[in-house]
Amino acid sequence: MKKVLVAGGGGFIGGWLVKELLSKGYKVFVVDIKPISDWYQVFPEANNASKDLSLLENCTQATLGIDEIYNLAADMGGMGFIENNKAACMLTVLINTHLLMAAKINEVSKFFFSSSACVYNADKQNKTLIEPLKEEDAYPAMPEDGYGWEKLFSERMCRHFYEDYGLETRVARYHNVYGPNGTWEGGREKAPAALSRKVAEAKLAKTNTINIWGDGEQTRSFTYIKDCIEGTIKLMDSKVREPVNIGSDEMVSINGLTKIIEEIAGIALNPIYDVSAPKGVRGRNSDNTKVLKLLNWQPKISLKEGLTETYLWIEQEVNKKLKFKN
Repeated sequence: MKKVLVAGGGGFIGGWLVKELLSKGYKVFVVDIKPISDWYQVFPEANNASKDLSLLENCTQATLGIDEIYNLAADMGGMGFIENNKAACMLTVLINTHLLMAAKINEVSKFFFSSSACVYNADKQNKTLIEPLKEEDAYPAMPEDGYGWEKLFSERMCRHFYEDYGLETRVARYHNVYGPNGTWEGGREKAPAALSRKVAEAKLAKTNTINIWGDGEQTRSFTYIKDCIEGTIKLMDSKVREPVNIGSDEMVSINGLTKIIEEIAGIALNPIYDVSAPKGVRGRNSDNTKVLKLLNWQPKISLKEGLTETYLWIEQEVNKKLKFKN
């Protein structure tokens, strides 16, 4: 039975990945810095532990006897978090460094690193109608300050651990992953969850306005969690050592995203724009040419379909919180 470690398995993507790996019959070990009671999804059939993987000793213990590592552990969140916590985001490099060192020490056969579209050159993302980002657009390097630099540096470390030590590494550049069982409040949530929460709160409060960061014209593509997990496992099981996009190429403006969520909720709201709020790059979209060619993978779930599942789950959570307060 294959023994797999999911680092950061108490988080959003990690929880969904653990669920899928268990369904495949793997023996899954899950480690996250958060107390287990704070994990997004907990599976009793997995071996679950709360440890700080920025420490080499903990990484060495967690990887003993492990065949494959999926590293999703990171101090991160949506744009509101990463623009205001650059040092904290950079310190995540300790996790990847020590996990790679531990993988070498314990002779782990394969290592997956979850990178991000934030590694891409900012000069290629300064318009709303941009060319989709190809993997080679990460260089010359000018990634998102803090978070993006940490991801790009860790990508290079994975590459050199293969070149120098023979550790098989896989790197996925995630593009705005969203879905149920994720962060939807508290400052770390991403745009689909934040807007879904705002729409749900407006619906329940019977108000007619919604606050939008920026002018709403900034563009993105958003990847539904089930597509992300399928692409991740396909990449891990492949022979592809170079970084590849795991993302949707269905680009939408933030205004457009808001309208879709409002349609799902059955309400219409008047936007109030906060142009002083964090808003990130002007435009970002995924070019999936390479990943389609190398892995025969592309997203299956449309933005409307994924947002429907996400919004309905968040509306339910907002309702629960309101009832608890009352």
